[in-house]
Amino acid sequence: MTLLRQRMLEDMGIRNLADNTQLAYLRQIIAYAKHFHRRPEDLGPEEVRAYQVYLAKNLGLSPSSVSVATGALRFLYKVTLKRAWAIEEIPMPKRPFRLPVILSPEEVMHFLDSIVNLKHRAILMTAYAAGLRISEATHLKVTDIDSQRMMLRVDQGKGRKDRYVMLSPRLIEELRSYWKAVRPTLWLFPGDYPEKPITRSAVQQACQKAHRASGIKKLLTPHSLRHAFATHLLESGTDVRTIQLLLGHRSLATTSRYLKVATTTVCATISPLDLLPRAKPPLPTPTPPAHL
Repeated sequence: MTLLRQRMLEDMGIRNLADNTQLAYLRQIIAYAKHFHRRPEDLGPEEVRAYQVYLAKNLGLSPSSVSVATGALRFLYKVTLKRAWAIEEIPMPKRPFRLPVILSPEEVMHFLDSIVNLKHRAILMTAYAAGLRISEATHLKVTDIDSQRMMLRVDQGKGRKDRYVMLSPRLIEELRSYWKAVRPTLWLFPGDYPEKPITRSAVQQACQKAHRASGIKKLLTPHSLRHAFATHLLESGTDVRTIQLLLGHRSLATTSRYLKVATTTVCATISPLDLLPRAKPPLPTPTPPAHL
């Protein structure tokens, strides 16, 4: 391990960045150095700009993917190497704003009914019932289930924050049936090895299989269930601040985007066309006689 890599790891560790973020940043810096066949500390603003152009134009990466590389480069040059030009010379790509595709309650029910595997059904139902990210659902432990208080503890979610969410009575019934059949000890949803949790890819594959079986045409991923959770709560009258706390969003603005897809705010609004007075329909134009 090079000294630069070691120092960058230490800098990220001091700031308590998530493990996935640390791994992604290291991969980006390694790819950046390999592209130029030079050490990152010997490169400057022109190389950074050329690399961003290469990622966007030559590789055709999305703004989100380029943003990950940009975040890694900003961290390297600003924090680890302490270059004065870091932020000013490394622009962050503007990401297009896209609204999530929302499943209806009927579609969620149909999707869950299409899951044959008991463990896969339990974890995807949990993701919807509690609005969990896929990484949060896979890392649930048996001890995170508090059936006395009817709460579910999310241990170190995104941003390394703990939170509690509601434990649905219907979900607890499903989890009890699942527990009696599988008898997990540490991880609520163990993987191939009991000492490790189920992997994200295993859940994604299970979701894709059930998606195909359901015949639902909409885009559907494990994260779609989290979007559905937030939107369905909003449509049922739950306030945005409560939904923010349940989702674990740092900013209320992030949660507020669900206002743009909730039927209570979009479809319930009256169109100005419906407010116009009813005009009399135009009289039909008389057809002239054939002999004329």
